[in-house]
Amino acid sequence: MGSEPITVSIRREVDPDRIAEATVWAQTGVNLANRYPGFLGSGWVRAGEGSDVWHMLYRFADEQTLDAWERSPERTWWLEMGRGFVRAERAKRRTGIEGWFDDPATGSTPTVTDASGSAPVPAAPPRWKQAVAIWLGFFPVNLAFSLLVALLPWWDGVPLAARVLATTLVLTPIMTYWVLPWVTRMLRGWLAPNPG
Repeated sequence: MGSEPITVSIRREVDPDRIAEATVWAQTGVNLANRYPGFLGSGWVRAGEGSDVWHMLYRFADEQTLDAWERSPERTWWLEMGRGFVRAERAKRRTGIEGWFDDPATGSTPTVTDASGSAPVPAAPPRWKQAVAIWLGFFPVNLAFSLLVALLPWWDGVPLAARVLATTLVLTPIMTYWVLPWVTRMLRGWLAPNPG
């Protein structure tokens, strides 16, 4: 563990009367993290113009570099500066693609309620199980798509690169939003058996 990039997703509720201050604070956090080894990028957005909900993502090269940032005095100082206007915080960590393998109702990643807290990354299903689950979803969807487009008389004349582009543009959202969540719900007990 520790060799894969880790993305941290944070949802914060901010005092709506202190939006300007919160904006400067959020950007300061990005600027501070940017100076740490292993920092791969970040971004933050408000849920809407009148919303007090903010979303932030940041990514580090591995568990060690993320841990160095999360235990740093700069981050501690920065979080302390936000205590006056950050009302609630919830954070989740993801490595690789196992976000697809979360329990949709509760998620398989920990929830951090303390603005200074952090939690270990839970074990993801083994890669071979992830590969099997993806294949079980991808094979029938790809087969159905291939059979459908084979009925189009002009499809054979389309250059290979354009066919692959069209196929991936159509199938990626279908896999991401519908097929993989459904497959992982069906295989939940096999992907992550409950030790109890």
